Amino acid sequence: MSEFPAQRGTPGWLLPGALVLRLMLVTALALALSGALATWLVTQALEREAVRQLVGQQTDEVEVVARLLASKIEQSQKLLRTVAEGITPGMLKSPSALEWLLQQGLPAAQFFDTMQVAHASGQVRLSLRAGHLEQAADLDPAERDALRRTLVGGKPLVCELIAGGRPNEARVMFTMPLHHTNGSVLGVVAGALRLQSQSLLPPSMAWPTRDNSEFIVFTRDGTILSHSDPRRILGQVRDEAGLAPVYARWLAQAQPVVGRGITDVQPDYIASMAGMPLPQWIVARVSRTQALLAPLRDAQHQAWWLAIAGMALCLLLALAAMGWMAQPLAQLTHRSRHWLQTGTGLQPLADMDWPRVDMVWSRAGDEVGELLRAFQGLAQQGRRQQMRKDLLDGQLQAVLDKSSAGIVISRHGLLDKVSRQACLMLGYAAHDELQGRPVSSLYASDADYAQVADLVRTEMVAHGAFDGDICLRRKNGSPLWVRVQGQGVRPDELRGGMVWILENISAARQAQVQQSRDRRHDALTQLPNRAAFDERLGLLLAQRAAEGAVQGAKGNPPPDDGVVLFLDLDHFTEVNDIAGHDAGDDVLRHVARLLGTQVRQIGWVARLGGDEFAVVLPGCALARGQAVAEQLRAAVQAWEHSYQGRRFTLGVSIGLVALDASLQDVASVLYAADMACHEAKRAGRNRVQTRAVTASGRMTLRPA
Repeated sequence: MSEFPAQRGTPGWLLPGALVLRLMLVTALALALSGALATWLVTQALEREAVRQLVGQQTDEVEVVARLLASKIEQSQKLLRTVAEGITPGMLKSPSALEWLLQQGLPAAQFFDTMQVAHASGQVRLSLRAGHLEQAADLDPAERDALRRTLVGGKPLVCELIAGGRPNEARVMFTMPLHHTNGSVLGVVAGALRLQSQSLLPPSMAWPTRDNSEFIVFTRDGTILSHSDPRRILGQVRDEAGLAPVYARWLAQAQPVVGRGITDVQPDYIASMAGMPLPQWIVARVSRTQALLAPLRDAQHQAWWLAIAGMALCLLLALAAMGWMAQPLAQLTHRSRHWLQTGTGLQPLADMDWPRVDMVWSRAGDEVGELLRAFQGLAQQGRRQQMRKDLLDGQLQAVLDKSSAGIVISRHGLLDKVSRQACLMLGYAAHDELQGRPVSSLYASDADYAQVADLVRTEMVAHGAFDGDICLRRKNGSPLWVRVQGQGVRPDELRGGMVWILENISAARQAQVQQSRDRRHDALTQLPNRAAFDERLGLLLAQRAAEGAVQGAKGNPPPDDGVVLFLDLDHFTEVNDIAGHDAGDDVLRHVARLLGTQVRQIGWVARLGGDEFAVVLPGCALARGQAVAEQLRAAVQAWEHSYQGRRFTLGVSIGLVALDASLQDVASVLYAADMACHEAKRAGRNRVQTRAVTASGRMTLRPA
């Protein structure tokens, strides 16, 4: 371990690596989810318990009120029975006696708002309303019906409701049969109580109060007898929100009215009902769920905030603890990254300046200590392998430098080794300037490198080696043509590296290019010669024929194919005869430059031989070609040649032919242009003569 020098300056606290950060994230998510789930479960349980308690409380309330009202009904019946016991058979025959008895003789009769006494025959003997006599004809039909049913059945009755014109006139009627000693029905006595009276359902009755809640008493048919809102009295339960669906289900099930309370929990309401069997009344309480649970919801919100604060605190503590426990691993990661970047190895455990607790953990044999010892072993192996590699590299470079051939070894697209001869060939002073650079830097562009790379890859796959000519770029940017022979370091693996042997063929390549140029260009004027003219015009004719066929298939008119000019200098032999061939050569060179300058943007010029030239104007219309030909003729005529004190004026005869479908090959085009030029000569020279093809295929001449 002493081989690894100590490295100082390591930060005391390091950010944990990606793995620990992911674990911390998972821990944070798990803690947050578990806390949120636990809080949600607790709040839901609290809400259910609160609803259960509200349901129990509300059910008890309606049962108590139902029993209270039932006791009032029973008390009223007992008072009426007391009145009935005080009426003798003889009194039924004496209305005055009945009147005295009910007004003064029996205090219990004062309890009722109205009193009626009827004989077994159905005749009403006495009718009192508020202590005053009234006519039997003024009785309500419902009251008569109650009296009749009691006489027929012989049993006491409690009528559900006798409605008047207004809510304060609604009343409940109690009947009690009068019996002979033998048990037969002698008559009937009836007493009625106003619904809103103190004896039954007074407006001031103290219902169990609660905000956002209504207490309702209604009959079996749904008529409201008492309501927290007085305006709803004698209304219908079917119009009460929250109670209407419960009442509808109760009617649909045809359940009897019993004293036990039932409660229905709805999303927005809690409705409780309890029955009064004797009058067939139902007591109900309807509460708004949201309003009842509002205090609980506020408490739940506070609980959520407290839970979030607690979870955040626990999360911070957990993350801080994990970050602290992960410091040995972070320190080890920092050292290993530094080792990979610099290759200096990991320092010993004792020199790493870790906190004492971290050193205890590492020495205790945990994962970090095991990794540290493994890295130290790898560092030692890497140092020995690097020493062997440096030795082999030095030996290989010495062998390459002694070689007279240009040798390059590439690996993974980089220059690994370069011989001295290859450096000189590429214009570099030492191999250090090239080693480690991309192979693409030896090419003029990335496109050239990609093209050569595809060619090399194809050859290597097909033949296992590469042999060909490649154009590289020297350090100064000049091109370098080399013949390259390439072979893989490992024949079965191209990525294992390639060995290239370079041979400089720039001189031979330049000579070859020059020879090719000499074969295709006129040596005197540097214009394309007759062979180059024939080849280039032939390609143009073939291209025009193909485009014409495509346009014809589409139904479009054929495009303008262009014109060809045949030029022959007038009186050029006089220059050769008088001034000599050197002057003639100078004239030809000047005319070549003049023609090239005039048509450089729209065509090209060739020397056919002697003083004959040809100008090709691709895609040029006939009228435009004639104008250009006249421009060339005027330019040649305007130039005056002076040689050894003598001046010479030249002219040029030009034959023009338009390229069309009748001219299929170079020979026919050149023959037509030559004939047009001869016609210009015969017509007096220094003019332009156009040769056209008629519809029958015959050629005619027309002046320009």
